[in-house]
Amino acid sequence: MTTVTAPQVPARLGRFVLRMFRPHIFATYAVLWVCALEGSAVALTGRSWRPTGATWVRVVSVVLALLFLRMLDEQKDLDYDRVHHPDRPLVTGAITAAELRLGMAAATVAAAGLNAALSSTAVLLVLSALGYGLLLAVLERLSAAVRDRQLLNLVVTYPVQILLGIYVYGSLAAAGTISADWRGAVLLALSACVFLHFEFARKTAWETPPGARLYSAALGPRRSAAVTAGLAAGAVGCQLALFPPAGPAGLPAGLTAALPAWGLWRFLAVRRGGWPLPAAMGFVIGTYLNLIVRALVVATSR
Repeated sequence: MTTVTAPQVPARLGRFVLRMFRPHIFATYAVLWVCALEGSAVALTGRSWRPTGATWVRVVSVVLALLFLRMLDEQKDLDYDRVHHPDRPLVTGAITAAELRLGMAAATVAAAGLNAALSSTAVLLVLSALGYGLLLAVLERLSAAVRDRQLLNLVVTYPVQILLGIYVYGSLAAAGTISADWRGAVLLALSACVFLHFEFARKTAWETPPGARLYSAALGPRRSAAVTAGLAAGAVGCQLALFPPAGPAGLPAGLTAALPAWGLWRFLAVRRGGWPLPAAMGFVIGTYLNLIVRALVVATSR
């Protein structure tokens, strides 16, 4: 058995993060999502918005939370990965469960410390998301249905993302930047639809490879594609409910809505492979950039 010394642990964790977390991708997602949610919340008050130090605390906190959840997933999926992904770091011994738990503890301390500079409410909200992730690990260990049934697993696991959205919005309200109202729920619904559109898109295909966990395996390809497109339509509907189509963001919103429509047409027409992921990714990026631009336009117009 190979002995791992303490100085080696940071390097092993770093290699795990670079391989399994891809920081540039998750950091980009966190910047887009947090700025879109925060900017929209402020813009809806009619006040100007610019990213502040608190904005970057929220961005880094979301990245840390996503890293925490990725490390947790590596541990709770170990039995599945031994069969279907034998090259994963935890399976091969490139990282150990103890080292991953150390990384999770460091991410928790860092997130709590950063948010202590904002408010005690922000600390509690970000820790609630991490705590729910730990609860999920217990639920999946105790329930084969939660662990193995794809749609049930989504219903049980997705609230982690909702809690992170509540953290961003709630920390804004706690700071007095906004007053929480019904539009916050619509903003969170918009974020949910955008995220779930991509989640369904990447797990919708005509064929199901052995061991693959696809929503199309449970729903059938056509129904899974319909849900994927419906979630995009829900995101567009939420955006139009919050912001009228006229104005500087109206045209980009229409253009991004064309991407899932094209994705659905291509998926149904080709009848092989999966949902075109560039279209799904383009919809995510386009929607969030559209919201950010609108918030910045409000800022420069005042």
